[in-house]
Amino acid sequence: MSEKEIRRFKVIQDVCEHRLRRADAAEILSLSERQVQRLMNKLREHGASSLTHASRGKPSNRRYSDEYRKEILSTVHKHYSDFSPTFAREKLIENHNLVISLETLRQWMITDNLWIPHSQRKPRVYQPRYRRDCLGELIQIDGSHHDWFEGRSEKCCLLVFVDDATSRIMNLRFSETESAFDYMVATREYLNDHGKPMAFYSDRHAIFHSSNKQAVESKYPTQYGRMLKDLGIELICANSSQAKGRVERANLTLQDRLVKEMRLQNINTIEEANNWLPYFIDDFNQRFAKAANYPKDMHRIVRENTSDLDDIFSWQDTRKLSKSLTFQYDKVVYLIENTEENAKLVNEVVKILDYPDGSISVQYGHRNLNFKTFDKLAKVDQGQVVDNKRLGQVLRFAQQKQEEFEKNQTRERSKSSPKRTAQKRAIAQLRALNPVLAEPETFQESTSKK
Repeated sequence: MSEKEIRRFKVIQDVCEHRLRRADAAEILSLSERQVQRLMNKLREHGASSLTHASRGKPSNRRYSDEYRKEILSTVHKHYSDFSPTFAREKLIENHNLVISLETLRQWMITDNLWIPHSQRKPRVYQPRYRRDCLGELIQIDGSHHDWFEGRSEKCCLLVFVDDATSRIMNLRFSETESAFDYMVATREYLNDHGKPMAFYSDRHAIFHSSNKQAVESKYPTQYGRMLKDLGIELICANSSQAKGRVERANLTLQDRLVKEMRLQNINTIEEANNWLPYFIDDFNQRFAKAANYPKDMHRIVRENTSDLDDIFSWQDTRKLSKSLTFQYDKVVYLIENTEENAKLVNEVVKILDYPDGSISVQYGHRNLNFKTFDKLAKVDQGQVVDNKRLGQVLRFAQQKQEEFEKNQTRERSKSSPKRTAQKRAIAQLRALNPVLAEPETFQESTSKK
């Protein structure tokens, strides 16, 4: 009997033994007095079992026949014994025209020992993985988002590089976001300090691993993966955070120690923190780093020159030149210099290199191409329009852009282009050193004679 039926039995029994009135019992059970009288008669004639549901224990009128069940189970045994219930049901319907509900098939397969429910399976055992043998053999990388400055500045991200063999912190860098450019800058700092490791071990963040099925066919589908391929460094993506536990545990330690150390040092900005981090790394490694199993250092010498590294650590994309030797990138039209040699590049594919400081380079093979730009989002230069004798076309273009501006209220760059946070920071540093380096077009030659 169910709890409801047991409660009903106790109330009806009290009425039969004159400890409760029928009206009160009807109110308690939300029944009529006539129904209470019927239940009293059943209890007196047939006992407590008469108060249970009459269909209990009997097969359902909507059940599948025994012959149909045998046919399905024999088909599953013969063709789909190692299939899951969902997959087996799909094939039964597609290939054998045997229609059955998923839950019914699952229960049949469990009863027939063709499927073990997840609740009855043994839990997977994750045994600890031994450390790698040498320094630089495997470097675990991760980004830790935290309120590192305890409200003195906005929340930011700390990029952490930890050696698997020794638990040494190889590099730390604060950044506003966890973007590809920020990882490129941190990786270049790593190469300058230590050289090339054998492999980087990361999570499945979009910077390291693409979910696009077409991109996954390539071994290095992302910009960061392409960069490591050019450097000859392997990139390994972990399926779980537990797999890269050393950097995860380092993040917890840093969120405790580093935050308090910066509070004691009165460090309040990302720039101040990045300048001070090398001292913290040396102190941290002296306290917590372990000795490797073998003393050999697996880091390799960086043989690329500075120009090659600048090209490698850039956001690279390709465009096809038009008949007029132009292409569009990030809503800017680029006009390749019309020379005899460049005239042969019509309909050819050129490579665009977008550097972290915001500058652009265009290459065809190993040759850099000179170009001019026409920014669609910039204001129209009326003098230039008159000189080019294309007043009508440019005015129509200006009118179209004004309509778009009124509609959207704001003008934005292309969303497919790289994030500009790292570029803004680099440009700000250039402007602090010399405004002419950041905006060369503002330079005016002095006319004074001395």
